[in-house]
Amino acid sequence: MAKTTDIRVCEVNTGYEEYAYRAPLKFGGMVVANATILNVTIQVENNAGKRAEGFGSMPLGNTWSFPSQRVTPDQSLKAMKRLADRMAEATRRCRDRAHPIDLMVPLEPQFLDLASEVSRELGLAEPMPKLCALVTASPFDAALHDGFGKVNGLNSYDGLGPEFMSHDLADYLNDDFQGEYLDRYTSRQPKPRLPLYHLVGALDPLTDADLPKRIDDGLPETLPEWIRADGLTHLKVKLNGDDPAWDVNRVCAVERVAAETQAARGVREWVYSLDFNEKCKNVEYLLDLLARVREKSPQALERVAYIEQPTARDLKANPENRMHRAAQIRPVVIDESLQDFESLLLSRELGYSGVALKACKGQTQALLMAAAAQKYKMFLCVQDLTCPGASFLHSAGLAARVPGVTAIEGNARQYCPNANAAWADRFPAIFKITDGTVGTGCLTGDGLGH
Repeated sequence: MAKTTDIRVCEVNTGYEEYAYRAPLKFGGMVVANATILNVTIQVENNAGKRAEGFGSMPLGNTWSFPSQRVTPDQSLKAMKRLADRMAEATRRCRDRAHPIDLMVPLEPQFLDLASEVSRELGLAEPMPKLCALVTASPFDAALHDGFGKVNGLNSYDGLGPEFMSHDLADYLNDDFQGEYLDRYTSRQPKPRLPLYHLVGALDPLTDADLPKRIDDGLPETLPEWIRADGLTHLKVKLNGDDPAWDVNRVCAVERVAAETQAARGVREWVYSLDFNEKCKNVEYLLDLLARVREKSPQALERVAYIEQPTARDLKANPENRMHRAAQIRPVVIDESLQDFESLLLSRELGYSGVALKACKGQTQALLMAAAAQKYKMFLCVQDLTCPGASFLHSAGLAARVPGVTAIEGNARQYCPNANAAWADRFPAIFKITDGTVGTGCLTGDGLGH
């Protein structure tokens, strides 16, 4: 039955912003030095005849979503831009009137078909991965959710119950969710504050001795400087995954530097997450590394809160990488692997105990996966794609509204601060960090909250 709050698409527009990083970011054996941000505006109309404009924004993280030895970063970025044009056309053609989730669910397979079409047209040596298509689609998804809230005069997270949605979660997931709606798995008020995970990239200097030359742009440059300036208590450590000696030494070095700095601040408790960006050959690498860290620096291992995606993202092709033993030591979460409900269920079979939600995979899928993770009692976290400006507000809002998420990663302030400049004065609690936390309690406006 049609609802007054259902929306239809009226207009779709796209645009781009380009930013150079202040310092290169290395992860998974790759180095990123710039950002291309896709901005999407969608004008929507509800069944009461009111119109409003929704906005979505996301970096086109092609290096992360389309890693390849045969397709260059320039080629993958070109493909994502062409795909964005096709997605805009497909969204314009959408004539359905529905909740944004019921608009996106049928649009997603169309978007995936368009990704295959673009791959053929450009003669890519490898087809565009699903994850890459999801990243490209995410600002369209965000704009629909944002527009839905704005045209109906409510925060989008308050529009997830049966009075707004025509289908329960069983329609999108499975019969375990019969009679349940997303309002059961989201909060009506955002968490007031969330600790911020600061990224320690593989190229990032830990101390002055690691700095051949200072940037001297007024921002911190070493780990102690960042900890003192932002009051940090959560550190995400990027590891190589193919060099056990380096990885062990890196974890222990971070612990030494952090311990000295925190002691001077009078801080006794802080935590780490470890991120291998799927570069570990097998789970034995991870187990050996954890054992060696325990032997060399037991305090460092004690501080590890969770481990991200240690092995290859294609779970079906690598069923031997079972995480049961590792997950008994610390939660092990899927990140790159989490692309749909099927991948979440498979990860559970393979021993993963948690999931990393990301706004860059789409608001619709993030909400559905958040519900599934809570139902199956999995560890939850919200991770970043070096999201600046509106995209970080989107990510922060997601973290603030999903029960069980206890912190949020945000590293654009480290690598791409210029892209935050236009937003920092409007949302100082989000972008000006002094006590190690992000003030998410301000994200209560109509739409996605900002």
